[in-house]
Amino acid sequence: MKLYDGGRAPNPRRVRIFLAEKGIAVPLEPVDLGSLQHKSAAYSAVNPLQRLPALELDDGTVLTESIAICRYFEELQPEPPLFGQGPLEKAQVEMWNRRLEFHLFALVAHVFRNTHPAMKEWEVPQVPAWAEANKPRIAEFLRLLDRELQGRRFVAGDGYSVADITGLVAVDFMKPAKLIVPDELTNVHRWHAEVSARPSAKA
Repeated sequence: MKLYDGGRAPNPRRVRIFLAEKGIAVPLEPVDLGSLQHKSAAYSAVNPLQRLPALELDDGTVLTESIAICRYFEELQPEPPLFGQGPLEKAQVEMWNRRLEFHLFALVAHVFRNTHPAMKEWEVPQVPAWAEANKPRIAEFLRLLDRELQGRRFVAGDGYSVADITGLVAVDFMKPAKLIVPDELTNVHRWHAEVSARPSAKA
């Protein structure tokens, strides 16, 4: 088994944090995104979508998509549970992970990909107007998240989950996208400080 890893890119980081929380060690196969190694013929044979991460199992099976990879490891090692326990909690974790993916993570990615000079070869064409259109949507969702976090410790409830991992990585991704969490969103800042302090956040 080996995990094709993309270094500082947010999706590979989600899987590394998840594995760190589980205490699972998987050999990493670095793929240099800066030199477009993910677009090489060799890596395209692993993942035709040319995205990272990708998990290659011992029998040659390849799993892609961060959350699919995390679910695989959740089934292999259920403790600590990061997708919730019981029908309601599992549904709440799923709900919040999808909300964070669709309404924060993806929108921050749109801003980054359509404004950052390093992304010119990746995002063709870059559309700065699309980045601007997404900025108020990001701000709106952060205000909603702040209201939700007023009554609980973590994104989906009282327990740390994969939704917190997605949220942490999304908020951290705001920095290279030149976005900030407004100071008045004190609950988001409190939550972000707590999840950032976990040892897994350094993965």
